[in-house]
Amino acid sequence: MLRFMDWTVVAMGCVLILGSLGSRWWERAKISKGDTPDPHMRYLRAWLPLLMGLGMISAKVPGLLHAPHPVVEIVDALNFVLAVTVLIFAIRSGRRFLRPRSTT
Repeated sequence: MLRFMDWTVVAMGCVLILGSLGSRWWERAKISKGDTPDPHMRYLRAWLPLLMGLGMISAKVPGLLHAPHPVVEIVDALNFVLAVTVLIFAIRSGRRFLRPRSTT
């Protein structure tokens, strides 16, 4: 049962990555029709799910494939760097949304 739950986390990471790629494709289709995209939301919709999906996959796959311990440690270190990157993206986007707007 535990392996099934671990593989569902991997599948959810794959869905996030596919959703990110679909979002990028959708934005490109809208641009080709002449619409003007919101650059802040475009950036957030494209990169945040991609990075979160990669983090979910890299957290579970080495253990599920019975990788050697050094490989698991290296992937965990890379996953930590990825988590810090996502945190920085979230803080930057939060600052954009919470910034006071000028009323002029």
